[in-house]
Amino acid sequence: MSLNHVRPWRNIYRRKSRQIMVGNVPVGGDAPITVQTMTNTVTTDVKGTLGQVLAAAEVGADIVRVSVPDRESAIALKEIVKESPVPIVADIHFHYKRAIEAAEAGAACLRINPGNIGDETRVKEVIKAARDHNCSIRIGVNAGSLEKHLLEKYGEPCPDAMVESGLEHIRILQDNDFHEFKISVKASDVFLAAAAYQGIAEATDAPIHLGITEAGGLMSGTIKSAIGLGNLLWMGIGDTIRVSLSADPVEEVKVGYEILKSLGLRHRGVNIISCPSCARQGFDVIKTVEALEKRLEHIKTPMSLSIIGCVVNGPGEALMTDVGFTGGGAGSGMVYLAGKQSHKMSNDQMIDHIVEQVEKRASELDAEAAAAAAE
Repeated sequence: MSLNHVRPWRNIYRRKSRQIMVGNVPVGGDAPITVQTMTNTVTTDVKGTLGQVLAAAEVGADIVRVSVPDRESAIALKEIVKESPVPIVADIHFHYKRAIEAAEAGAACLRINPGNIGDETRVKEVIKAARDHNCSIRIGVNAGSLEKHLLEKYGEPCPDAMVESGLEHIRILQDNDFHEFKISVKASDVFLAAAAYQGIAEATDAPIHLGITEAGGLMSGTIKSAIGLGNLLWMGIGDTIRVSLSADPVEEVKVGYEILKSLGLRHRGVNIISCPSCARQGFDVIKTVEALEKRLEHIKTPMSLSIIGCVVNGPGEALMTDVGFTGGGAGSGMVYLAGKQSHKMSNDQMIDHIVEQVEKRASELDAEAAAAAAE
């Protein structure tokens, strides 16, 4: 068993929600919190769009969303769905017929925005298409595109307006006996989004899709998303997440996993615990961690690795990780395996050796998991 386990004082008690299916991926209930992203290619560029889908799936994306702005994109979606290894969500704005076409093309889920999809009659047609083609629906409320009557009522986008928008469209789906839906109430403002999500979490048992919309670039968007999503996840709110970055979709997936990993909610790959380094370091910690992050990207087994520059915190951190290295003196340091001191290793051979030990430990953990599953 990996030493990167959840301890009682770190437990997060997730909000109870219904479970729905997005293709073959369960969302809500006791299912793992899923990580999503969205392609930023022109959808009619099937090759380019599929390239992004495959790259995102390779780093762990459970679900990928693709924009369907026109009929040509809906036609292209059919080929994308056919070749995708993960469920595809069709992102629909303004024209309800695109949702119907996307359902016919094989989309696993239809993301519709209440503020711009049209009146209740059109929503009912989308519901029929979703039911006929075994699609789920995401009600995607966004602070930037609320319905006119709600803006007139509240004067501006606010949590109450966003929750009311979501509940109005939940009612339409439920009145039509459609229950395979999840909901999001996104805003670019962290406080607005957090308050809206808390409100919708109290008002419905539907699975919740978390996101801070239009979060920004790689650095600023990561920080904003970590604060906004992290706080909601810590409160037990959220069944699936998307980190919205002005960056490669692969980066969105990586950040999503890092947020979940930091809260002990889901683990994928190697969690590197490393110090910021100082004058006490026995080797170049920063360059070592940079090299190891690249060399260990292929490891998907959940496990932990500590890389600490000196003996102040190194031995203690290593006791709680699968593999560890603590800097010492005279050009060498101590290797720890499964939380126990093992052997010394020279600094110049350390990176190759650690990669070897991580790969070995990953194989052991995989074998243990397979044996447990077979019992």
